[in-house]
Amino acid sequence: MTTPVYLINTDDKLQAQIRSFGLLPQTEAPQSGEYLLAGHEGIALCRAGEKGQVRVDFAGGAAQYRRQKGGGELIAKAVNHTASPTVWDGTGGLGRDAFVLASLGLHVDVFEQHPAVACLLADGLRRAADEDAETAATAARITLHFGDTCTLMPQWAGSAGRPDVVYLDPMYPERRKSAAVKKEMAYFHGLVGTAQDEARLLAVARAVAKKRVVVKRPRLGQFLNGEAPAYQYSGKSTRFDVYLPEYPEHG
Repeated sequence: MTTPVYLINTDDKLQAQIRSFGLLPQTEAPQSGEYLLAGHEGIALCRAGEKGQVRVDFAGGAAQYRRQKGGGELIAKAVNHTASPTVWDGTGGLGRDAFVLASLGLHVDVFEQHPAVACLLADGLRRAADEDAETAATAARITLHFGDTCTLMPQWAGSAGRPDVVYLDPMYPERRKSAAVKKEMAYFHGLVGTAQDEARLLAVARAVAKKRVVVKRPRLGQFLNGEAPAYQYSGKSTRFDVYLPEYPEHG
């Protein structure tokens, strides 16, 4: 089912962006479920009958804190950022980890297959590039690809070359207690669900990557597809499982 988009005073450019993801603007908000609200502040994910909104914001909030105060050390180690790897994020979502990696100076190709999520992410990147000079350079290092991840990544590898690292953050039940985080994830889960073909996702990632596949998990969470990694980087609440590629390229 296509996610409805309710427009309020939007310009032609924003409407064109919405339509580029196969989403059709509507004149009224739906009576139930999740929908996108597009207005002068950008695009937000909403739920009918509730006041909360989820917007991709790389200039403020948690993204600003991570950019200014740190917090990306563990993910930086997991992708071996000192080697300046090319990184593909196969589960783009709201783009937060991709933005952290790009803030380290890495170029990140982000793949997102859900049209509404891709639209939210594209809008966040647009605002980061247009409205905040501090984030514009970081946003410029991120390229968004819309479509089926497991199909697009091999195709893109064939034309652009394989990446050093494929990064995956598959959805899992959110355990943090923050009310705001719980509401955000509830909206997100309501929009896209939680079912993913973990076996296919991991297999494609390992076939594409030249150096490693990095999978983000809860510290005590199960392995992706039940497959044990080669090694791990663990923090207080999160760990990064590292898998070796199917066709490694050395050097």
